[in-house]
Amino acid sequence: MGQCHGKNISVAEDADGVEDDRRHRRKSTPTRPSNGLSSTATATVAHGGATPVHHSSGFWPSPYPPGSASGSPLPPGIAPSPARSTPHRFFRRPFPPPSPAKHIKASLAKRFGTAKQKEGTLVKEDAGAVGTVPEGERPLDKNFGYGKNFGAKYELGKEVGRGHFGHTCTAKVKKGDIKGHIVAVKIISKAKMTTTVAIEDVRREVKILKALSGHKNLVKFYDACEDALNVYIVMELCEGGELLDRILSRGGRYMEEDAKGIVSQILSVVAFCHLQGVVHRDLKPENFLFTTRDENAPMKLIDFGLSDFIRPDERLNDIVGSAYYVSPEVLHRSYSTEADIWSIGVITYILLCGSRPFWARTESGIFRSVLRADPNFDDSPWPTVSLEAKDFVKRLLNKDYRKRMTAAQALTHPWLRDGNWQTLPDILIFKLVKAYIRATPLKRAALKALSKALTEEGLLYLKSQFKLLEPSKDGRVSVENFKMVLLRNATEAMKESKVPDIMNMLEPLSNRRMDFEEFCAAAISPYQLEALEGWEQMAVTAFEYFEQEGNKVITVEELAQEMNLASSAYSIVQEWIRPSDGKLSFVGYTKFLHGVTVRGSNVRRQ
Repeated sequence: MGQCHGKNISVAEDADGVEDDRRHRRKSTPTRPSNGLSSTATATVAHGGATPVHHSSGFWPSPYPPGSASGSPLPPGIAPSPARSTPHRFFRRPFPPPSPAKHIKASLAKRFGTAKQKEGTLVKEDAGAVGTVPEGERPLDKNFGYGKNFGAKYELGKEVGRGHFGHTCTAKVKKGDIKGHIVAVKIISKAKMTTTVAIEDVRREVKILKALSGHKNLVKFYDACEDALNVYIVMELCEGGELLDRILSRGGRYMEEDAKGIVSQILSVVAFCHLQGVVHRDLKPENFLFTTRDENAPMKLIDFGLSDFIRPDERLNDIVGSAYYVSPEVLHRSYSTEADIWSIGVITYILLCGSRPFWARTESGIFRSVLRADPNFDDSPWPTVSLEAKDFVKRLLNKDYRKRMTAAQALTHPWLRDGNWQTLPDILIFKLVKAYIRATPLKRAALKALSKALTEEGLLYLKSQFKLLEPSKDGRVSVENFKMVLLRNATEAMKESKVPDIMNMLEPLSNRRMDFEEFCAAAISPYQLEALEGWEQMAVTAFEYFEQEGNKVITVEELAQEMNLASSAYSIVQEWIRPSDGKLSFVGYTKFLHGVTVRGSNVRRQ
């Protein structure tokens, strides 16, 4: 297995001495948390326990446990642990400021009423969270409203895992539609729900599992019950083990052709979740289980304990995720579904080379690496990996979330595309179309010029999305076409809760129809195009079209008004206008496409 490392020079600044650690490897013996779930379980109860970091040979450590110099599978008789891909140790002293990890301890105290850290997993911070209820105050309401007849319906079997809040067991169904089936039961202890946030997490996990139904790569939810002591979440039993175990069984990484099948399944189920308005927030190899031991068995996405519902234009700000897979914008506390895409990029990188793209001895160092380092694509085995695969990973691991592909887009990337490639509805299309129909005439003209500069490769994704809308005989689509696609691909729960919200976004489209040319202008993202290698030439070509059809004389005042800027921002846009004719220059055109952010101008009008 090749040893790859990121160029994260800043990690050497970690207060716990990364440079020193490179010279003096730790000699402690591996300890395995006793509360990790077996690979036959369907969901993670918690990632409790502390596992020290261990280094394999070579400058940059493997993400896998020691067992051989190449990071091969664990020795016979040693059970795998779900926590092992995100090892860390708990520090007795605070992280040195400034550090992106500084929120974590306070977050944990709010969430669980304790500073104990979950293994390799950041836990989300809620500003309104309440700690352990002091004696004398109103007790926490731990009545979930679930069925009270668990014992009558299920016969518990063996335990397959144990975590901070409880454990997971197999169970035999005693009555109902799936009578006689063996299922997995996630048993969550009410006694350990010491905060309102912890209680709400359980409610939301069950709600999300109920809402997300019908996708072949999503674990099936059957039932939720409770009694005075526990909550019982009944789900499909997946007996094929974790994706992480499959990686290990292959010597630490997948061959490129085999990795494509894994990544396609991940993208398909994540695109489905995003369309339903759910962001997973903890995507990692441990949370993908195979249904059987068969080599070609399908995978199932599990563990929605940290997931949340999200509206198309909403930004989340709570800290959540697993350290090695967390995105830069999560650390900046402003993120959306793109955070899941980053995690998929990390998983794909590991699949292809067997090492993590971002690594450090401490969580503080990991976060610095995520924020500042670039993944390494030079060391073995990357020289033997196809250019398409490297481009695919780079477009997922772009630190600017606006430039990343969506899950639906990634499925159409040349690396994954074959005769049977999938076309899935992309929620980004709805957001971009909304912005386009509300834009000014000048902005729409600028986008139309840009759409004319698209290559055939760039048009392929847009053609597939337009085809999903089933245009009428005259080649146009209306708001009804968008509604039809949503209703056809939404779950029953989402038809009631999410579809009306999305259709309200497109209300201005109700009085007009859109042909493919205008759809292209509406459905492109300048940020995503800017991430392409051919962006410079594309921008030049687009500006030529804009000069011919859309560029017009405009004053500084008019341009500022176009962009909703106050008079104090005139100096920002003044340089965008050519003194010779009063029209937008090439630089002005590209800047206008992107817009001026609040951070950039600090003077946006209220």
